[in-house]
Amino acid sequence: MLEVFLKTLPFFMLIGVGYVAAATKFFSDSAAAALTRFVFYFALSSMLFRFSANLSFGEVFDPKFMGVYLWATGFVYLIVQAVSFWRAVPVEEAAVEAQCGVIGNIGFLGIPMLALLMGEEAVAYIMMMLAVDLLVFGSLIVILITGSRDGRVSWRTLRTIGRGLVSNPMLVAIFLGFLWSALELPIPMPVNEFLALLGAAATPGALFAIGASLASKSAERLSVAGWLSFVKLVLHPAAIALAALVIWPLEPYAAAVMIASAALPTAGNIFIVAQHYGVAPQRVSATILVSTAISVLTVSLVIAWVAVAPPGS
Repeated sequence: MLEVFLKTLPFFMLIGVGYVAAATKFFSDSAAAALTRFVFYFALSSMLFRFSANLSFGEVFDPKFMGVYLWATGFVYLIVQAVSFWRAVPVEEAAVEAQCGVIGNIGFLGIPMLALLMGEEAVAYIMMMLAVDLLVFGSLIVILITGSRDGRVSWRTLRTIGRGLVSNPMLVAIFLGFLWSALELPIPMPVNEFLALLGAAATPGALFAIGASLASKSAERLSVAGWLSFVKLVLHPAAIALAALVIWPLEPYAAAVMIASAALPTAGNIFIVAQHYGVAPQRVSATILVSTAISVLTVSLVIAWVAVAPPGS
């Protein structure tokens, strides 16, 4: 456990550096926003494209893996929804709370951290989970919010979802990478090295950006934030472990990556959605802040528990 904690600590230290830089105003809000755009549209997308383009889609695509993740995540999603309705929370707020409970920071934090701690083989599995999060749950929150307001799901809602999906650089990078792989096109050496160089900026850039964004988050409604953080850091990985190890057993390494990814704190992009629609942004903000702070310890515990060497290593 101590060894794993010491390995994960530098990642959270880098988040801390970003937090201090932004909290002291040494790094302005506009600078943090620019860094986030650079990581989102360039560095992380380059990393994802390079990984997926150098993989065989037939070997990576695993319907059972995605099905297990979808089932377990959907189960926890419904639990959070049920608790929200029991608290007499409106549908749109319940949708945001459920999103906080099951959508982790597997893009900005999971890909760079788990690739280094668990091996680059983890990235293929993380990309499948990222696709489920974006395609299924990313669409679901928009449907529930707009549907509860309009009383129905309109073509405008579907257009909004479609526009959001095709403009998401991570999803586009994964799709284009697998398309490149399926066409069996070699990546020219200068291009591959360019992508590797640009993608290398994803890890420090993403972690610093996470910290900088946390500096602007408030800690209001801590009781709800505490519950949602418990769901994200404990209940979600527990449900994933039950599904991936007991109900529908997966290959040990695949299960380990899925459980470790589920243990990551609440994703920052949920705040963007909540703020855009004006639905409980302070609640989301507090959940991101609390779950990220607690995950310094919980992520290390989970990774130490599921530590499995990649196949063939």
